[in-house]
Amino acid sequence: MPERSIYRRRLGLSCAFAGLLVLSSCAPTTIPPGQTLSIPVESHVIAELGGDPTLAPGLTFLGGIELSSSEPLFGAFSSIRFLDGQRFIGVFDTGYWIEGRISRDAEGRLAGVDAVKLAPLLNASGQESPSKFFVDAESLAIDGDSAFVGFEQIHRVVIYSPLSDLGKAVPSQPLAFPFDLDVLRSNGGFESLVVAPADSPLQGALVAIAEKSFDENGNIYAAIVGGPLAGAFSVRPRDDFDITDATVLPGGDLLLLERRFTIARGVGMRLRRIDGASLKPGAVVDGDVLFEANYRSQIDNMEGIDAIPEPDGSVRLIVVSDDNHSILQRTLMLEFRLAGPPA
Repeated sequence: MPERSIYRRRLGLSCAFAGLLVLSSCAPTTIPPGQTLSIPVESHVIAELGGDPTLAPGLTFLGGIELSSSEPLFGAFSSIRFLDGQRFIGVFDTGYWIEGRISRDAEGRLAGVDAVKLAPLLNASGQESPSKFFVDAESLAIDGDSAFVGFEQIHRVVIYSPLSDLGKAVPSQPLAFPFDLDVLRSNGGFESLVVAPADSPLQGALVAIAEKSFDENGNIYAAIVGGPLAGAFSVRPRDDFDITDATVLPGGDLLLLERRFTIARGVGMRLRRIDGASLKPGAVVDGDVLFEANYRSQIDNMEGIDAIPEPDGSVRLIVVSDDNHSILQRTLMLEFRLAGPPA
């Protein structure tokens, strides 16, 4: 993650700038294990993407919202998954679950989020971890009433259940991978987890892709965990972009969310489509770029993406940003429409 900052630093800066706030009012809320915290979230509508983004034919920007909250724990979005057309679950890299529901205006555009709750990511003993170093959650995939969560720093993927009660969900033992996870960079681990369609060649297996950990050939580590094609594969990096999340499209293709950040060029966002049929052990996969934008557009540190299929065969793509709990960054939720295949 570029310029990761501990959320308490943001709290101190926010208090300093506010001036009228006392320190105690800026302290993050403590959420007891087994419970959730309902929080208010305000939304500011983003009507235009701006800048000069590149959109492939069939991809349309629908709108977005900028999110903020008086609760200091809010922010640091790393991944988001929709349970239906409205309800979502996500993880923060500060060690928290978020659940909520999107709302739309009369034209069907994103208007806000409500029913938002937070809960700490518990350890196997059902307690909150003593350090965020142990719960640097970066990726999420949903399978029924269970969730796969990928962590950096101490690299692992575990299964949390039950999702029906996030405040009490506890993790399994780490899953086995076809390569030693010590090869992953401390801040470049599994940023993408998706569950393949049950009717695809992967038959519902978990697909995990690292952010910026490279093998001896300069390709990005990835793996298929379980199913008939279990094994390691890799993703070809392109143009200094890092992979920050992925989602699976109807038919089994992967859509990678990628980010580029440099001091000279600022932040960039890209979407790259990977043919699902290319996912197999030993493969080096690549794909077409569907979208690319830079700092002149209404983007930020885009970290999470999910796909919501529509009855007409199109897909709504919702992308969220990680504000790193920095006063210089924003929590955004942007929405695109990807047209379905020709009839």
